[in-house]
Amino acid sequence: MQFKPAQSITRMALLALFAILGLFGFSARAGLAQAPPEFTRTEDVIYGRKFGMALTLDVFRPAAPNGFGLVFPVDGAWVSNHDPAGPGMPAVYPDAYKAFLGRGYTVFAVVLSSQPMFTIPDIIPDLHRAVRFIRHNAAKYGVNPDRLGIMGISSGAHLALMIATQGAKGEANAKDPVDRESSAVQAVACFFPPTDFLNWGAPGVDGVGQGSMAPLQAAFGPRSYTEEGRQSLGKEISPIYFLTSHLPPTLIIHGDADQIVPVQQSETFVKRAQEVGAPSVRLIVRKGKGHGWEGFWESQENVGLFMDWFDQHLRGIGSEKR
Repeated sequence: MQFKPAQSITRMALLALFAILGLFGFSARAGLAQAPPEFTRTEDVIYGRKFGMALTLDVFRPAAPNGFGLVFPVDGAWVSNHDPAGPGMPAVYPDAYKAFLGRGYTVFAVVLSSQPMFTIPDIIPDLHRAVRFIRHNAAKYGVNPDRLGIMGISSGAHLALMIATQGAKGEANAKDPVDRESSAVQAVACFFPPTDFLNWGAPGVDGVGQGSMAPLQAAFGPRSYTEEGRQSLGKEISPIYFLTSHLPPTLIIHGDADQIVPVQQSETFVKRAQEVGAPSVRLIVRKGKGHGWEGFWESQENVGLFMDWFDQHLRGIGSEKR
């Protein structure tokens, strides 16, 4: 079947889509609270440039840093903003990081390029660049360059797992010293990530701009208009096809009633990771929870698990408590 090119998504359509994806509640609630005073924020740090456009991140440094950094891709439906473009839009919300800051982590909120102007294969390199930039400037920000963590939500979780599975050494002879750095991370924690677009909820089901991903076809670009294109693209952007025993310790939390990103995405990823000998991968399934369920990020149970995971696998303290 031939598909017509997806049109640009209007602002109202995006608002509706983010509400469906469960991002509306998270970002709206996070934006209501005033940023707590126990950290400093450095805004609009340029980590790269793309077609004349500056790529930026914000650095949140706690009053009592523990010397470790966490990367947070600011992304929903493969759209990213520094400031809210409307209610519920993905943006940098300081209140969202306060628990991690309270435990001493420095948080790097990374703004990426967005669909429909840029497709998923265009967006992934932004995050590689950001990790390299953070590592290159680790001394400046007071974090250990050899122990970086990454966390994400939904499409941001997908991007985090692309880094987890494909993070690699930089080019030794690169003109830009940032590009000589590694984009690998040492620990991952994420919510309900897409992991295999070619087996979307069941073996052989196409999720490359199809099914529950159909409203986001623009994110996949023109290659998603044909079956042949979807097959090659699906492998290129699915973390599961890059799994090796070198996967860093990875924690995933997913609801078993998720109608947007099936819990099967996390189940098969973890199963495959175990098959290839990844040393530490864990899936926690929340019964009866959908995509971006109410309070998922505010829950001490969930966020506490994230922090404990990073404490264990970055700082080498504590253990899995729950």
